[in-house]
Amino acid sequence: MSSFLKVNGTKIVDGDGSEVILRGAGLGGWMTMENFITGYPGCEFQIREALAEVLGKEKSDFFFDKFLEYFFAEPDAAFFKSLGLNCIRIAIGYRHFEDDMNPRVLRPDCFKHLDRAVAACAKHGIYTILDMHTAPGGQNGGWHSDHGTHIASFWKHKDFQDRLVWLWREVADHYKDEKWIAGYNPMNEPADPEHSGLVSYYDRVFAAINSVDKNHILFLDGNTYATDFSGFPEDAATRWPGAAYAIHDYSVYGFPKTPEPYARTEEQLRRMRRSYEKKREWMDQRGLCVWNGEWGPVYARKEYEGDETDEINERRYNVLHDQLELYHRDRLSWSIWLYKDIGFQGMVYVSRETPYMQLFKDFLHKKHRLAVDAWGADDRAVRHVFDPLIALIKENVPNEEHRQLYPYPVWRVEERATRLARTMLIGEFLVGEWAAHFRGMDEAQLARLAESFKFENCVERGGLNRVLREHAKQTGAA
Repeated sequence: MSSFLKVNGTKIVDGDGSEVILRGAGLGGWMTMENFITGYPGCEFQIREALAEVLGKEKSDFFFDKFLEYFFAEPDAAFFKSLGLNCIRIAIGYRHFEDDMNPRVLRPDCFKHLDRAVAACAKHGIYTILDMHTAPGGQNGGWHSDHGTHIASFWKHKDFQDRLVWLWREVADHYKDEKWIAGYNPMNEPADPEHSGLVSYYDRVFAAINSVDKNHILFLDGNTYATDFSGFPEDAATRWPGAAYAIHDYSVYGFPKTPEPYARTEEQLRRMRRSYEKKREWMDQRGLCVWNGEWGPVYARKEYEGDETDEINERRYNVLHDQLELYHRDRLSWSIWLYKDIGFQGMVYVSRETPYMQLFKDFLHKKHRLAVDAWGADDRAVRHVFDPLIALIKENVPNEEHRQLYPYPVWRVEERATRLARTMLIGEFLVGEWAAHFRGMDEAQLARLAESFKFENCVERGGLNRVLREHAKQTGAA
């Protein structure tokens, strides 16, 4: 490859001006671990602190370093390429690069694992997009922004914003000559209540990156979890030249709380299509380039859904297929969520026979029963506990407008109660139990646990990958 990718109108093109459609997956759960992906409760910073208390900092650092080494390596890249895919969106967290108590100072070897992943992908002809999944202070109220509260403080403190702008300049300077990096995704799923703060941040980060690197595309997420562009400026095309605009197109039919089982009815297909078209409408009206940075169903598991597992998953594969047909129609670039996890959504997942999964088998069942992870949770076993709280709020706040707290409508009363009363409150009480599983382990035992995440110790999700392979053959991945 002899040139960087660029945006030309609504298309991504190579140096010859030929269209390139990026089709791939998100590498989440790695440099931003995420609880449902790797099996811990709460936020990543909480389990890192807890494990250091149990093992001591040296052995805790050893485990997490080995985890990063094994979770994504060249065999993963080779398998990914075999599916006919050509781009991996790598979710990174700011804490890997700087310390909150020593800001604006790069950590030693902070690019070690990321450099290795980018090189492995480049070797197999796979583009990468670097996605800042966590920001200082938190850019949204989700667990995946790794700050432990529902208040997105990034938008309230200029110093948090200054730090992230500084960090992106450092990252861009480091990778300015890497042609297999398609571009930078400066913030995952922002949730700015005022909207104007996000525009200001994009102005600043665009200028900072361009001061050292004019070679790479910026993929700009919409506000309110990459769904809302209404606060974006009318002069976006000239304000941020060469940028692409990122939506996240999760379909309600791919999750346990679907309004009804997906049967590919005309009405269901209409709702799926309308949800997708509404997210990209602002860009289409202005002739801007759209990228779908996240989408995809979650999947049933035998240990939880029993005999219904196969039937549920066939419906989810149909959701997957029908969304791909929409994207193919529009020649849309996309990144499915997720490449690897412990069995809920990944294209590959850690075998249940590995030391890690055996160690946490009972704990993971408890987490599932308590619905302690927000993502795709089945809360039937604990609904009787939380429904009275939701009813109490609605009865005592009868004015519906007063219940529409940002980020409404993404979070209604039910979703807010889920985050605060279940996934944060109960989750943090389980952090110590998760860490206690490691007590007394030496480095050899810790290495064996981390090795559970190696590609050779994972299982391929056949139905999901079959759909991806078929689509790649149908459309080509160049």
